[in-house]
Amino acid sequence: MRTAYSVETVRNAERELMARLPEGALMQRAAAGLAAACAGLLGRVYGSRVVLLVGSGDNGGDALYAGARLARRGAGVTAVLLAPERAHAAGLAALRRAGGRVAGAGGREALVEGADLVVDGIVGIGGQGGLRPDAVPLAAAAGRSRGAVVAVDLPSGVDADTGEVHGVAVRADLTVTFGTHKPGLLIDPAREYAGTVRLVDIGLELPAEPELEALQHRDVAWLLPVPRAESDKYRRGVVGIAAGSARYPGAAVLAVAGALRGGAGAVRYVGPAADAVIARFPETLVSDQGPKHAGRVQAWVVGPGAGDDAATVAEVLAAEVPVLIDADGLRLAEAEVVRGRRAPTLMTPHAGEAAALLGVERGEVEGGRLAAVRELARRYGATVLLKGSTTLVADSGGGAVRVNPTGTGWLATAGSGDVLSGLGGSLLAAGLSAVDAGSVGAYVHGLAGRLAAEGAPVGAHDVADAVPEAWRNVLG
Repeated sequence: MRTAYSVETVRNAERELMARLPEGALMQRAAAGLAAACAGLLGRVYGSRVVLLVGSGDNGGDALYAGARLARRGAGVTAVLLAPERAHAAGLAALRRAGGRVAGAGGREALVEGADLVVDGIVGIGGQGGLRPDAVPLAAAAGRSRGAVVAVDLPSGVDADTGEVHGVAVRADLTVTFGTHKPGLLIDPAREYAGTVRLVDIGLELPAEPELEALQHRDVAWLLPVPRAESDKYRRGVVGIAAGSARYPGAAVLAVAGALRGGAGAVRYVGPAADAVIARFPETLVSDQGPKHAGRVQAWVVGPGAGDDAATVAEVLAAEVPVLIDADGLRLAEAEVVRGRRAPTLMTPHAGEAAALLGVERGEVEGGRLAAVRELARRYGATVLLKGSTTLVADSGGGAVRVNPTGTGWLATAGSGDVLSGLGGSLLAAGLSAVDAGSVGAYVHGLAGRLAAEGAPVGAHDVADAVPEAWRNVLG
């Protein structure tokens, strides 16, 4: 599992480690890893032109020491100092001893644009509120550079703890981060500024519970429900789908498609789209008696394509089994009722739906995804899966927020969320917790999207059809 820790936690771990090491040893570890990554990116170090953008903190010191290592291998290294009087003195001395130089006041942007490699050491993980005005032209020049851009620990101008970006920020091709991932490297919009992320182990001792965690194949494989020899459809779980309307029958079909591929033993459907569901999936158990009389289920999915059917949403929320609420169900569910449920609840809004629930603009959610998902989980007393370019899963009880590492832009297609709802509901019925059902469902759904698309447009039904292949891919 990939984990990320807050700035405060990282700073505390660094202080504890530095107290046990010779002075400067920790920075040398970081610089060695940074220099190795830069050399690998350059391919040929000798004769290359490297420009260091150096701020006043330890981040700038890392860049200077790494630059010294590259200079000793024959690179022409030039440091652009944003605050010369506060530059890391020992790092600057090491660069000069190795043959590196410091740029003068003029022509700095042209120097950056002509480099083979630009190392961004402007601001470290403690930076907040975006870049200072004097750094903005250099960040823009780095974006125009013909060479690769490497960020030290994280791109300057992004918020390490939240993933927010205020104004101009450096866009890196590679980010070399030290000790652990920082939340901003895993969450959009900051994530898209980081490029490829390489983690350098510098020996930090970190707490057991991180700020963020991202499941990997091995974690998902361990959580996926696998039937045993004595399993029957009821032991595997039955998921109920209350979805669709005369206007949106396809939402019901797609939710059922996701549910049938999600590991539960059977799917019950209630709603006005029964004919469309049975025509596509004859194995579905259909009822016209409403959720309360549909028969035994271990979890419900309610809301996709439901229109204004508030009565059905209320009836599902009254059930004493886990419930996944999506789409129209999010609008129709009363917050007090959700908070009062004793069984687990998983809400799956996209940014627009989350904004409506929070009473804010959509851009506020998209720019502060971590804060939004935590606030929704707190406000509703539920587990919340916030869909989007970075899908996050937060529990009302706090703890690590899960960030989904799979997916593709091609999943931004009508009905894709309905498939995810059915898949997540099926995982709930199979016995997974709300957090696990949400994060495993998002992982498999995102992987299915990649497999279905292969770089070309896909429909939601293609994603549903690719779920078994994604499942097999995970189990290896």
